[in-house]
Amino acid sequence: MQRTSKHNNKTEDLKLSKSFYTRPDVVQIAQELLGKYVYTKIDGVLTGGMIVETEAYAGENDRACHAHLSRRTKRTEIMYHEGGVAYVYLVYGIYHLFNIITNEKEKADAVLIRAVEPEEGIEEMLLRRNFKAIKPNLTAGPGVFSIAMGIDKKLYGADLTGDVVWLEDKGQFISPENIAAGPRIGIDYAGEDALLPWRFWLKGNKWVSKKK
Repeated sequence: MQRTSKHNNKTEDLKLSKSFYTRPDVVQIAQELLGKYVYTKIDGVLTGGMIVETEAYAGENDRACHAHLSRRTKRTEIMYHEGGVAYVYLVYGIYHLFNIITNEKEKADAVLIRAVEPEEGIEEMLLRRNFKAIKPNLTAGPGVFSIAMGIDKKLYGADLTGDVVWLEDKGQFISPENIAAGPRIGIDYAGEDALLPWRFWLKGNKWVSKKK
C-alpha cells in the first residue's frame, strides 16, 4: 500500500518547545493541549492527528496519579524528570497509554492523551488497527490511539522535542465554550479525587472516546 504524506516541512517551527511542558499548572496544560497535534515517526512512517481529549494528573495531592505520596518505582521514575518527556505504561497487558510529563523536575505531573482526530498516515493507522475503513474508534480511547500511532514502551522517556514523537501548534484556536470538562475515567480507587473535573474534550467531536 502506498503511503503518502501531506505534512509540511515546517515541523521545527511548529513543534512545541520545552518551555510549554515545564509550566506548573498541569490542569491548564491539559486544556491547552486540545487542538494541538501529536505525531510519531516509527520506522520512517509518519502518523498523527489533532488532540481532542486529555486528562490531567498531579504529582501532589492527587490519589489518581501514579506518583501519589511520592511513589517511585521503575515504572514511575520518568515522571520525576523535567517536563517534556513521554511516560508510556502498559494496562490490561495489551494497551500502552501515552502520557506527557509536565512541570519542573521532581513534580511528577502528567497529561494522558485519550483521543486524537486522525490527520496524517491514516492508511498506516488502519493497518495497525486491522481496520478496513475509517471509523471513530480508530483513535478514540487512549489504548487504541497508541496502537494506531505505533506507540509502545520503546517510547518511554522519549524527548517530546525530538524526531520520533512530538507535538505541534498549528494555530488551531479552541474557544473555552467548546471545551467540556468532567471526571477522569477508570480511577474509582482515587476516592474524592476521582470526582475532580480534570478530563477535557472537544464538545461534539466524534473522535472523543465513549465512557463505558
